[in-house]
Amino acid sequence: MAEKNIGFLVVLENGKIVGVLSERDCIRRVVLARKYPEVTLVMDVMVRDVVTTNLESTFADCLRLMHTHGIRHLPVVDNEKTVGVISVRDLLREAVEHHTKVISELERERMTMLTSTA
Repeated sequence: MAEKNIGFLVVLENGKIVGVLSERDCIRRVVLARKYPEVTLVMDVMVRDVVTTNLESTFADCLRLMHTHGIRHLPVVDNEKTVGVISVRDLLREAVEHHTKVISELERERMTMLTSTA
């Protein structure tokens, strides 16, 4: 994970999700448990009860799922195939972009109103 700069893995078996593993899982279940990383199996430390979403989910749906389950990564599944992962950072980036656009539009509207009344 460190070599590839990846903080979250989806564990697949025959193309289906059987678990996930995050950097936090590694720290808590391997390092803090004083297990040897070189011999600890992924299946022994991965999270098996995986929360997923689908392509039809909205921004709010994903945010709600992540908040409710206290997770930072959400695998996206389409027809039982994993097609991606959404992170809380992705959602934050999208929210910032959206709010930046809204603020810009409001400022433009305000300037239009001010110049049309002068």
